[in-house]
Amino acid sequence: MNSLQELSRIPIKNIYYMLCYAWGHLNEKDLANISREDEKDIYHLLIRILVVKLRTLISKGFYKEYKSENEEMSLLRGKILFSESVKSFSFNRGKMHCDYDELSTNILYNQIIKTTLNYLLKVKDLDSQFLEGIKQLYPYFSQVDVIKLNDAVFSKAKIFRSNHHYGFVLLICKYFYESLLLNEEEAETTFMDFWREPKKMARLFEDFVRNFYKKELLGFQVKRDRFYWDAEGEELSYLPIMETDISLENKDIKWIIDTKFYQNTLYENYGRRKLISTNLYQLFAYLNNFKDTSWQEKKELRGMLLYPQVGEELSLSYVIKGYPVKVATVDLNSGWKDIHNRLLGIVGEH
Repeated sequence: MNSLQELSRIPIKNIYYMLCYAWGHLNEKDLANISREDEKDIYHLLIRILVVKLRTLISKGFYKEYKSENEEMSLLRGKILFSESVKSFSFNRGKMHCDYDELSTNILYNQIIKTTLNYLLKVKDLDSQFLEGIKQLYPYFSQVDVIKLNDAVFSKAKIFRSNHHYGFVLLICKYFYESLLLNEEEAETTFMDFWREPKKMARLFEDFVRNFYKKELLGFQVKRDRFYWDAEGEELSYLPIMETDISLENKDIKWIIDTKFYQNTLYENYGRRKLISTNLYQLFAYLNNFKDTSWQEKKELRGMLLYPQVGEELSLSYVIKGYPVKVATVDLNSGWKDIHNRLLGIVGEH
């Protein structure tokens, strides 16, 4: 079995759990239980969950915001626009132009949802049960506009206490936006091949591991560190800033972890399997240049390269220039409890 096939065997529920950690919505983890054993892929599971979440949202009522309206009317309300009324001779019709605020469902949050549903209705070869579920929901958005989605639109859709129930739904919508191969001029669209998007998978793996440790690793501060090269000379601004994927720190230890979602953990060199050298060089550069004068006491600085398991499990330990370094894998094909215990175990916590 080749490495891509092996990675593609990761259970759909595990991918969903990874997304819940990465998105910071662990309270939605149990929704994976509505998945069926014959679920095609993560997209179909997310559509199933989206339909369930939207039914709940509709039963509670759409989130609304005040929108400014300008209308010629006989029953006066809000601010009367005298100049505009005179120009249009509104008074001859017994009316005036008024500017007023009114609660509306036709706002950005609902527009994102409707536009996503609109795209999903065009997905090629979508299972009929999902198509029917989306068609049943679509009429509830009759007063909502379809808009053009882009990254800026999602950035504007801020989540507050009053609309927190939209948070997970909008994350699913954004995931579909990033995953659909959209063609505005054609009636059909399709999902990209989930397993042939290495950058997307690498980002998910990194975000999942970081947020997993934030939630599950007690007594550690979990973050990303940014620091500069330990260098002297002119024009130091040309040197790139270094940023760790994950930094774990308690009163005794600091881990710098670099996650790599590769199809191959090792490579062949004259018949011998070797670690990927560029990954080790990058980790060593982090360890060798990290300086933190705020430490009140001496801490042990450690490094780790963390990969998804392809083939055999790796759990290698070295000391390189005085720095403890670990190279480890986590089997994402295994049960979730095993994944949980493995991630805690490789940093010495159980």
